[in-house]
Amino acid sequence: MSGFSPLDQAMMARALALAGRGLFTTTPNPRVGCVIAQGERVVGEGWHERAGDAHAEANALSQAGDAARGATVYLTLEPCNHHGRTPPCAEALAAAGVARVVCAMRDPNPAAAHGADRLAAAGIAVEHGLLEEEARELNLGFVSRMTRGRPWVRMKIAATLDGRSALADGRSQWITGEAARLDGHRWRARACAVLTGIGTVKADDPRLSVRGVDTPRQPLRVVVDSRLETPPAARVLEGGNVLVFCGTDDAGRRRALEAKGAEVVLLANREGKVDLPPMLEALARRGVNELQVEGGFKLNGSLLREGCVDEFLLYLNPSLLGDAAQGMVNLPAPDSLDARVKLRLHAVERVGEDLRVIARR
Repeated sequence: MSGFSPLDQAMMARALALAGRGLFTTTPNPRVGCVIAQGERVVGEGWHERAGDAHAEANALSQAGDAARGATVYLTLEPCNHHGRTPPCAEALAAAGVARVVCAMRDPNPAAAHGADRLAAAGIAVEHGLLEEEARELNLGFVSRMTRGRPWVRMKIAATLDGRSALADGRSQWITGEAARLDGHRWRARACAVLTGIGTVKADDPRLSVRGVDTPRQPLRVVVDSRLETPPAARVLEGGNVLVFCGTDDAGRRRALEAKGAEVVLLANREGKVDLPPMLEALARRGVNELQVEGGFKLNGSLLREGCVDEFLLYLNPSLLGDAAQGMVNLPAPDSLDARVKLRLHAVERVGEDLRVIARR
């Protein structure tokens, strides 16, 4: 923050708030906000809403018009420097005659990066790093896909205070209260895809769709189903936009699922189960930035053991189920306390009658 004025910080905070308006809609693109100011006066602002539409800079420049000349531009992400579905934003800013550009963070996409260099070459003052952590947090999925070739994986679990996520027979509806369930749908809405396993499909017959939240886009629904046991009548298949990963192929079962509009992908490991790390890479290639996992304790454990989890979205209900119920994650007992899976708390908040805990690896 050194070198940035209180005005700079306020303008960038405004740009971040604008970027947040695209929380549910920009996938697979990043969430970006832009503010153009002449001193303390905002002359143009905009945000990127969805892929294929104008970028934040173009929207702000359109609003600013001639007032953009000599102005300072506050951007949550370095302006793009390539021809995609839209022209390069760095070129548009230079043509508008802006005097200074402040970016929260560099663009992690190598195909679109170096917009700041193009601006500097045009004689425009360029600075970056203002509220960078907040900007990165807003686009942690996009950053993950660009830098690691895999989505940011968020594992959502609803559990009791004694760490139980389902009855012994797998039933888990409903452990948490209505407010927590609605909050979970908001997290679904921001995800590019929601993933579950065949065990949850059989036990709960979930839809995995966003409900109760105003969103123009439903996430891709993904089922990990090693032996293609998903019933063709399963509610998760309703309306299409479903991807089923399997470990062994069965032509008849595959055709039945395809007839319901699902896409079936064979991706097996040596045991004939779904190979989970390559599955994440396959989802990234499809433009999935954030993946929300809503599975049972077996799938949760497999994903965790194979290093496929970045974040836990945990809802704790003030109740107890006892030792006979299922735990949150199927993991072998460690030999010592030092060998336990260690997380760091990111946020803790009360949601209705429940507690929401966000913890990261």
